[in-house]
Amino acid sequence: MLYLSDFEFPDEQTEYEFRWGLLNKKMHRSCYDTIYPFFILSAHGLNRLDFESVTILYGGNGSGKTTVLNVIAEKLGAKRDSLYNRSDFFEDYTEFCAYNMEKKTDTVRIITSDDVFDFMLNVRTLNNGIDKKREELFDEYLTAKKSLSEVKSFDDYEKLKKICATRRMTQSQYVRKNLINNVREHSNGESAFAYFTNIIRDSGLYLLDEPENSLSPERQLELLKYLEDSARFFGCQFIIATHSPFLLSMRGAKIYDLDEEIADVKKWTELKNVRAYYDFFLMHKKEFD
Repeated sequence: MLYLSDFEFPDEQTEYEFRWGLLNKKMHRSCYDTIYPFFILSAHGLNRLDFESVTILYGGNGSGKTTVLNVIAEKLGAKRDSLYNRSDFFEDYTEFCAYNMEKKTDTVRIITSDDVFDFMLNVRTLNNGIDKKREELFDEYLTAKKSLSEVKSFDDYEKLKKICATRRMTQSQYVRKNLINNVREHSNGESAFAYFTNIIRDSGLYLLDEPENSLSPERQLELLKYLEDSARFFGCQFIIATHSPFLLSMRGAKIYDLDEEIADVKKWTELKNVRAYYDFFLMHKKEFD
């Protein structure tokens, strides 16, 4: 599915004119060391992106791929949870940007590594609370098992019912029955993957910033399949910043290489870090035999 068809960024001439205007106002020189995000993307000759149902922005740290996502999210008014490096000039920059929508969607969302990390912390905190409640129920169970002799009259009928019910259950059965919202402890990778499957819904435009963080290779392959199916069968469009070779191999993805002096579209097998993996395993091929 294609919602966002293209996005245009200001060219260098526009950026220089803006900076010259600031200098004339004596703002840039006296108040700011940088006018980020100006001059980040134009340094790679990146003035326009044309999208497919899955578009991937590839590049190392400092290549500008996260900046691209944040600029698009800002311009489109995307829903986001975590704060980001939004300078005083972000609004000025996005005023120079333009885009075209192929089709309207009510769901435009950016998902960052911070969102996933916060979710994992929340799960861990919840599990800590559940662990404490579990221990309390263990004590309650043992106390109830020993308390039948305390029942002296019908005035203790409710207590008797609880004791009898307790005596019919094992300790683990009692805890499971009485522990509300029993969230199992997951690994970080399991929690991270669960976050994506909970957040991503049908018919939406999603901007994903390095979704491979906290995911093992196995989980990255699961996410790859989930994103492919979401794009192919459930009307989703994805713009993804990543350097994961697993996600870069996504079927039908259009990949922009931001590591090049002039950003260019490439096949995933042509990218430097993918070739580095390939050469490494090829060098050690005999050890796998």
